[in-house]
Amino acid sequence: MKRKHVALAAMFLSGVLTAASAQDNAAAIQKAAEEKAVNLCSTCHGPRGISTSPEFPILAAQRKGYLEAQINAFRHQTRGEKDAHDFMWGIAGNLDEAIIGGIATYYASQPPAPGRTTDPALVATGKELFDKGVPERGIPACQVCHGPDATGRDDFPRLAGQHAKYIVKQLNYIQSLVRSAPVMHGIVKDLTPPEMQAVAAYVQSK
Repeated sequence: MKRKHVALAAMFLSGVLTAASAQDNAAAIQKAAEEKAVNLCSTCHGPRGISTSPEFPILAAQRKGYLEAQINAFRHQTRGEKDAHDFMWGIAGNLDEAIIGGIATYYASQPPAPGRTTDPALVATGKELFDKGVPERGIPACQVCHGPDATGRDDFPRLAGQHAKYIVKQLNYIQSLVRSAPVMHGIVKDLTPPEMQAVAAYVQSK
């Protein structure tokens, strides 16, 4: 009986030590990922993921699943636009899945960028497009996937607070098939340049 108790105690202690080791390993990975974000990613994406240049997207408060998917797309070179090739292929190619997950967790937990409005009339037009789409031309409302407040939904990205210029650039990439996004291409293929500008101005204001 005593031997049984000793064996059970040993098994319990082994389980505790294994769990503690796993927690320590996860904490070390997250710390390494955050250091990568602070020391490398912030060069372009800004402190805590709020970039000042519209050439680089704001990552703060972005959805974790979307960030992981996009970093992996850069890593596997399935995002082929020039910016992806020039900036992200080399960087993402040196990251493993654990670090990618840690970076995504770090940015998803950061406070969002504040909204910025430059043209209230354009923002109002963009809100109408975002909320209602253009049914007579088969263009659905953006809020169906990106949420009523443009904060994203499931693995659909947060657009709220994003640079308008960056949004327009990505819409053009997707519309012209430079960036592969089959679902989005079907939605934005008939958007006009003024409509892109209006939607982008609206989500930047959020």
